Amino acid sequence: MLRAFAAGITIGLVAPLIGCFLVAKRYSLIADSLAHVSLAGVAIGVILVINPIVSALGVAVLVALIIEKLRVGRLLSGEVALAMFLSSGLAVAVVLIGLAKNVHVDLFSFLFGSITTVSSQDLWIILPLGATVLAFIGLLYKELSYLAFDDESARVSGLPVRFLNQALVILTAVTVVLSLRIVGGLLIGALMVIPVAAAMQLGRSFRQTVLYAIGLGLTAVIAGLFASFYLNTAAGGTIVLISLLTFGATVAWKKIPA
Repeated sequence: MLRAFAAGITIGLVAPLIGCFLVAKRYSLIADSLAHVSLAGVAIGVILVINPIVSALGVAVLVALIIEKLRVGRLLSGEVALAMFLSSGLAVAVVLIGLAKNVHVDLFSFLFGSITTVSSQDLWIILPLGATVLAFIGLLYKELSYLAFDDESARVSGLPVRFLNQALVILTAVTVVLSLRIVGGLLIGALMVIPVAAAMQLGRSFRQTVLYAIGLGLTAVIAGLFASFYLNTAAGGTIVLISLLTFGATVAWKKIPA
């Protein structure tokens, strides 16, 4: 349970933080696509008998860079590329696990999250990578904020737009994989978007929205883990439902006359 909370708090910090930049760029669907692709990485890890988080990380980062290359090269629109990888990632995962008949894997925990499957080995991966994501965002906060709202102006201003976009998709891939054990591959997109949508009801600037999103994300993860433990429910689903309740509360709060 302590390992689940340590991993959950890390995810509660980084997922809404990355989500703020993705929502501002109207690119939030990439989280769902990378989550499905990372499930294929989990299947590869199980078959090769290596840590599934490590294999999922490698596959997710590689596909994130491919999606970005397709988008920038205008070979496919970003929307089409995301839709292709969203469905094909899950298809590859199902086929690989089906072929590995003698391998037993708790796929359900990777799909919907589980507080009992976070191992010490997972924690040694999740905590340093989570700290790395936070450090990168802290260093590149101004540049990523500028890029999130106006890609062309950022390019004209001399910012390294290609590098920043690649950095953002890599950080998104890392965040998605870190969240597999707690939230699950099918629900991580919701944790990266719903706290941001709720924070947008309260924040009066991008910085305020980021701070509110992190606070609401952390609240949803911690409350969801407690509820999952005592109610014996899937952690990912419980966290997302609490996020939805929070979103409803912020919308209702905004409608109250001042």
